Amino acid sequence: MPENTHPYQDRLAAFRKKIEEMGLDGFILPRTDEYQGEFLAACAERVAWLSGFTGSAGTLVILKDRAVVLTDGRYTLQVEREVDPALFETQDSTRITPAYWIAQNAKDGDKIGFDPWLHTPAQIEAIYKAVSNRMALKPVPANPLDAVWTDRPGRPMNPAEPFPHDVAGADSLAKRMDLAAEIKAKGADALLLTACDSVCWLLNVRGRDVLYTPLVQSHALLHADGALDWFVDPRKVPPAIIAHVGQGVNVIPPDNMPLRLSQFANRKVMFDRDRSPVWFEQKLEQAGAVIIAQKDPVEPRKAIKSDTESAAIRDVHMRDAIAMIQLLHELDREAQKGRLTEIEVDEKIQQYKIQQGGYQGPSFATIAGFAANGAIIHYRATPETNAKIEPPGLLLIDCGGQYSWGTTDITRTVAIGQPTPDMQKHYTLVLKGHIALSRAKFPEGTTGVQLDTLARQHLWDAGLDYAHGTGHGVGCYLGVHEGPVSISPRGREPLKPGMLLTNEPGYYRAGEYGIRIENIMQVRVEKEEPDGRRLLGFRTLTLVPYDPRLILQEEINEDERRWLRAYYLDIEEIIGPLLRPEARKWLAAQTNVFI
Repeated sequence: MPENTHPYQDRLAAFRKKIEEMGLDGFILPRTDEYQGEFLAACAERVAWLSGFTGSAGTLVILKDRAVVLTDGRYTLQVEREVDPALFETQDSTRITPAYWIAQNAKDGDKIGFDPWLHTPAQIEAIYKAVSNRMALKPVPANPLDAVWTDRPGRPMNPAEPFPHDVAGADSLAKRMDLAAEIKAKGADALLLTACDSVCWLLNVRGRDVLYTPLVQSHALLHADGALDWFVDPRKVPPAIIAHVGQGVNVIPPDNMPLRLSQFANRKVMFDRDRSPVWFEQKLEQAGAVIIAQKDPVEPRKAIKSDTESAAIRDVHMRDAIAMIQLLHELDREAQKGRLTEIEVDEKIQQYKIQQGGYQGPSFATIAGFAANGAIIHYRATPETNAKIEPPGLLLIDCGGQYSWGTTDITRTVAIGQPTPDMQKHYTLVLKGHIALSRAKFPEGTTGVQLDTLARQHLWDAGLDYAHGTGHGVGCYLGVHEGPVSISPRGREPLKPGMLLTNEPGYYRAGEYGIRIENIMQVRVEKEEPDGRRLLGFRTLTLVPYDPRLILQEEINEDERRWLRAYYLDIEEIIGPLLRPEARKWLAAQTNVFI
């Protein structure tokens, strides 16, 4: 239990009083914002302010006499540590949805409020379906929590920054005209874009409104003639950005968005109902617009990197590899002697990356988990959990970087002291699956779910598995987690040349250690038949060696050995000459087993 629960008790009481004044019996509060983003500005961290829970996925439901925090298995230990059980019960959201909890715990006739900015139409429909016969769902014009959060931070007001057209591969006007052709083909008048990364990609801009992802928080309406209404505070758009985005972009303050949408009576608007706030659907319906349900068409375009983006991303991975190899070299010297903690490892990662040109900061909160902490999939060291790294044990390091022209994500697991036979066995099984996916050749049209088993096969043979996806899409100086593709049981989108995906199988023994190995790969054409059929594969962009102390040589077959030899030759030839002599000597010692 948290030491000081009084602030949360007082906040919860004030919140309950406010919703009672609004004529409500309960309220649903998900951890998100009006952009449905993964990373939030400080002013949108409502769940953390009200409950103390700081995980990236969670929903609060507050009734008059009961309250719950619903989150998934990644945060089971964290939510118990952060939330006072006297105020909130906790539930696994993969088993009990907010809709089910409300149906089981609210009273017949209750009025349950929600903020239409914080839910998608699909989410609200699911709750309506569960409770509509017994209780009422009520959208509110203003979030009641904001009224009681008296010292709430202000909205971020950072200026937009240009993303070079020569890196993007096309200027904003060209991108908008390409997308406008699709709008016309669908018989629509406009496309509503509510995801910040889609707007930033389309305009070739980046920003600093949230941690970890270089976003300008904004919405946009693209018309069928290529003109675009950009709903963003004008103070965030300096004259240089107006010139950069090109003709046809109309900057409109967000407060004027309802008026602009009201002008679409009897006009057809494309809209992603699965990713956008229900507020937009309500406004368009009130205006008499015809809504065309359509997945965000920017997403698949953004996922396929241009030739210039691909070249920039390869350069970024070279810089990131230099930093990571320097870190691993230092860990070999210092961590083996018990001189470092988890937080100090994170600090050293940042120091080495800052030395590389163009580094803008991490792409997510670093995971540096030693021993039992490494078994917590989304662990983040805090002063309370900060472990000293000393033999024996495994250190799992999962970190990413945002550079001015690319995004990285890498995981390496390192032996501290002599690893046990079980550690070596499990690491080798994970590595074999990692190599199997790296070596995969597959016909065009293959989806991520079809490839997912390649990374799990050796673990499955041993009766083991891991409880997360094998790979996610990655942006180009944008989100480290990018759709629409993934390599996972949910990966239904086909992989296409130019897409970036991670390859990160793992194994976690609770209370002892965690193992994960992660590279970023790019889909490429391996072979093209005369009839046009194409065989696809992957090019590995991450160039950092694996820990040889954890690899059981006798379990590596000749095909795997051949792949490792080619991979290590790439590391030696591309990264080796860029290292200081001491680090280069260390690298050679890591790779000579397979070279």
